Amino acid sequence: MDDNVRKKMTNSERRDAGLAYVADEGVYKEMLACRKILQRLNFMDRSDLEGISEVVRELFGKSEGAFVNPPFYCDYGKHIEVGKNFFANYNCTLLDVAKIRIGDNCQMAPNVAVYTAGHPVHPVSRNSAYEYGKEVTIGDNVWLGGNTVVCPGVHIGSNVVIGAGSVVTKDIPDWCIAAGNPCRVLREITDADKRKLFGDEEIDEEAWNDIVARMQF
Repeated sequence: MDDNVRKKMTNSERRDAGLAYVADEGVYKEMLACRKILQRLNFMDRSDLEGISEVVRELFGKSEGAFVNPPFYCDYGKHIEVGKNFFANYNCTLLDVAKIRIGDNCQMAPNVAVYTAGHPVHPVSRNSAYEYGKEVTIGDNVWLGGNTVVCPGVHIGSNVVIGAGSVVTKDIPDWCIAAGNPCRVLREITDADKRKLFGDEEIDEEAWNDIVARMQF
């Protein structure tokens, strides 16, 4: 892109284009609007499940049946797009400087953090107040274990389980269990896992029959 064109862009436009930007007055105005919604969300009656759901719909850029257990934190809200049946447990942080796109039926355990925001490595550049955002995408049917951190620019495939305490710095493919710091693929998820509950323990007969009847597989 021509430098003269870049100079004409606002910092909000630069941010949304994935370029280096400064959080100026215009950017902060957007963030303050989000903080007002978060103030309501994080101090609501925790038993008002319908009310919480309504505020989440107002907060997110796109959602369908999404629910979060407050407290919840983000920068803009409008840059978060989630599919059907999204659930985030307590103390989730989605730093949505860039887009965070999440598919259907995704679950986040307590203390999960997804970061799109970053800063230059060199202190001279970092101290200039310039920063950046890089999009994070998460596919369908993904479960992020407690205290997982997803770093800027990462893409996680569909049907993935990320183990608790993982730091995801690189892309994760479909249909796998991954864990660690840095997070790495441990094994593939197969049909043999369908009846697994915890470790080698299997789902009991009554529950399994109910699952088969309801899921129709």
